[in-house]
Formats: sequence, C-alpha cells, structure tokens
Amino acid sequence: MTFGATPSPSPRPPQRSRARRFVPLGIAAWMVLEIWLLTVVAGATNGLTVLLLLVAGVIVGGYVAKRAGRRAWRNLTESLQTVGDPSAPGNSPSGNGGSGNGTSGGGNTLPMVGGLLLMLPGLVSDALGLLCLFPPTGKLLQRRGEKLLSRRAGYAPGSFGDAFQQARMHRPDGKVVQGEVIRDDEPPAARRQDPPLTG
Repeated sequence: MTFGATPSPSPRPPQRSRARRFVPLGIAAWMVLEIWLLTVVAGATNGLTVLLLLVAGVIVGGYVAKRAGRRAWRNLTESLQTVGDPSAPGNSPSGNGGSGNGTSGGGNTLPMVGGLLLMLPGLVSDALGLLCLFPPTGKLLQRRGEKLLSRRAGYAPGSFGDAFQQARMHRPDGKVVQGEVIRDDEPPAARRQDPPLTG
C-alpha cells in the first residue's frame, strides 16, 4: 500500500490581470455606447440616415486601409530592392547616404488604424478613425503613442526584452541594425583535459 502526499491547496486563487478584468468591460461599454448613439441618431433623423452613415464608413474605411496597405507594400518592396543594390543611395559604405530621415514606412500605421476604425460600425469608432486620419491630430496621437510605448519599454536587466533592446543598434542615418549580445559576466566553461595517448 502506498501513501501519496496530497498537494496542499494554494492559500489563494491566482489573480487575474487587470487587462483580463477590464478589457471585456471596456468592450461591452463601447458597444452599449455605440448602440445608444445609433438609436439617438435614428430617432433624430431616420433609419436610412444611420444606414447610409454606416455604409459610408465601411466604404471610406476600406478605401483608406487599402491605400495605406498598398503604400506599405510599395515601401517594403523599394527597401528590399535597395538592400540588394549596393549602389543605392542608402547603401553607401559610410551609411549616411540618402535622405536620412529614417521614416520610409512609418507613415502607414495611423491611416491603417483610421481605416479599420471607420470600417467598424458605430459613430464613436468613426470619430476616432477620422481623428487618426486628420493630419494634426494624427501627429499628436502618433507622438503620444510613441511616448507611451517608449515609457513602457523599460525592461528589467537580464530579461529577454532587455537583451532584445540591446541587440538593436542604430546607425547614424537612423536605421536599426540587428545584432547579437555577448555578455562577459558569465565565466567561460573549463576546457576538458584529456590524458596524453601513449603508444
């Protein structure tokens, strides 16, 4: 007869993260707000106006997202072609040729997000999509987003995120070059000493 040790129950259940707790509530509140606004607009005008607003949002959002996707694809193919061509302006041996602005594909994120928000049914999402597409508010949103991401990108020393951040090296023209991190803080492994062969 064997007696197995039963694991003791944990003193408290694992806690859910804040995101898992509040994201579903936020989505539900968003949907309720969108439906309420649509009923208010339908009551003030008529159902045909609401339908036309929703259809126009889908058409305009699809056009904007498609255009931003084409521009991103064109920038990607151009950058891949210049990587293979050593005589291209950005590939000079000094590394500082070309325009040097480093923004070859950075202008497609907000138009893509704006187009997707316009395609979502609802008036609040349409307003947010138009804010993403309007240049002054788009630049403001982009700066705030970059600040937020750079502030949250602080990684603990020795973590995977820290190693990834250290592996990114910036060239003078603003391009990012992937590299490998080699740490000297670990002692090297002892070499194996085999006995000499005697014949």
